[in-house]
Amino acid sequence: MKCPNCGHEMPDDHLLCDHCGEEIQIVPDFEPEIENSITETLSTLAAQQEEPDVTVIEEKEPVFVGSKHKKGRTLRIIFTFGILILAAFVSYSLYYYHIHTVEYQISRAESLAESGAYDQAIACLEAAYKEYPQEAQILFLEADYYYLQKQDGAALSALMKIVDKERSQRYSEEDVEEAYGKIVTIYANQEAYGQINELLRNCENERVVSRFQSYLAMEPEFSYVEGSYAEVIPLKLSSNTSGTIYYTMDGTKPNKNSQVYTAPLFLETGEYTISAFFVNDYGIESGIVTKSYVINLAVPNAPEVELYSGEYTEATMIAVETVEGCKTYYTTDESEPTADSVPYTGPIPMPLGKTLFKFVNISSEGIASEVTTRTFTLRLRGSISTENAVTNLVNRLIATGYLQDSSGHNPRQNGTFNYQFSSVLKVGEEDYYTINEYYDDGTGILSRTDKVFLVQVYSGDPAQLGYDENGNFVANPI
Repeated sequence: MKCPNCGHEMPDDHLLCDHCGEEIQIVPDFEPEIENSITETLSTLAAQQEEPDVTVIEEKEPVFVGSKHKKGRTLRIIFTFGILILAAFVSYSLYYYHIHTVEYQISRAESLAESGAYDQAIACLEAAYKEYPQEAQILFLEADYYYLQKQDGAALSALMKIVDKERSQRYSEEDVEEAYGKIVTIYANQEAYGQINELLRNCENERVVSRFQSYLAMEPEFSYVEGSYAEVIPLKLSSNTSGTIYYTMDGTKPNKNSQVYTAPLFLETGEYTISAFFVNDYGIESGIVTKSYVINLAVPNAPEVELYSGEYTEATMIAVETVEGCKTYYTTDESEPTADSVPYTGPIPMPLGKTLFKFVNISSEGIASEVTTRTFTLRLRGSISTENAVTNLVNRLIATGYLQDSSGHNPRQNGTFNYQFSSVLKVGEEDYYTINEYYDDGTGILSRTDKVFLVQVYSGDPAQLGYDENGNFVANPI
């Protein structure tokens, strides 16, 4: 016996097709409502047949009574038979339509699945899908039944029909998004993160991509388009989700041993070829992105120092001509000046002895000029020593009651004061040593106060540094 649905050969005593799950109806298995309707129709017709014939026959024509009666009975039988055939046809048509509705097919598959007959349920759904390919529920049920049988590949095949670009227009956006969710879940359970990445990269539904972007490894994005620039650019690399960006700056192919991006890359004068790729938290790698940059920046002029190198015998201020758009920095310890060195804010008192100054201009773009170097030697002939200058100051402060002793104790505070030579300063027409005051609160840490004292270089007379109404230095006697 062959299955009337799929043509598969099956034993004569089977009522269900082993291949497609179609139920074999030797005698149509009518639904109760339809069967009741037929029964009522047949009962009505039978009752009509049993009613006595009340036709009046006249005795004067006895020869025709029998033939008329026989002819009328024959017509009624034919009419009744026609009604029966029509009723059977209508009933069967209703039955046939009913068993081929998508609701019936799904209900039947669910009943089979509840009894554990998953293969027959799936065969039933596949037959239904041929008639109703626009019904996503059929594919969802089929995928669920395959998944329950641990047939992930078959479950994925069913779901892929919903998200397939050529077929997805058949289904609602909600069905398509649900299908993506089920596919991602299956892949995630398999730890097939590469498959999820590929699935999402081919997905045109922005909501789906946004929902599962943690699985996606997109190429890093560069904050500046490649090209030429006349300024330092802070190049930022970003990724679509959490993970690690690896990069190179010399055009070589980056790998997981390359530099890890953690902060903007400041590109100064020169040519750069930046290559980068992204690895998400699931270990999925993006493609490599390469961009080239050419930075052409104007290098600022070197600082112009008004004094030449040489030996000086009186207090002298070292002034530097500043450049607009630049800041000047300097060192006195023979190191190269940078933006972390001491900033030049105004004329500098020339130190005693021999000192090497190095000055540099740095533009707002971070470009450094050439370094200007000066060596100054300051010798004050006939001057007192700096040690004697500090001693003279301390003695004067004790005499005025500001200090209690040479150790720096003060009657108003618990700590002690300390005094250190700083520089040589010309105040008016005279040269003075500048001496800074520091306070020690007992911890050994010195904090500079706002007082600056002066000691005349040649006479040793102490004074305190002050300013006149025009902002010029003055020596206020103590």
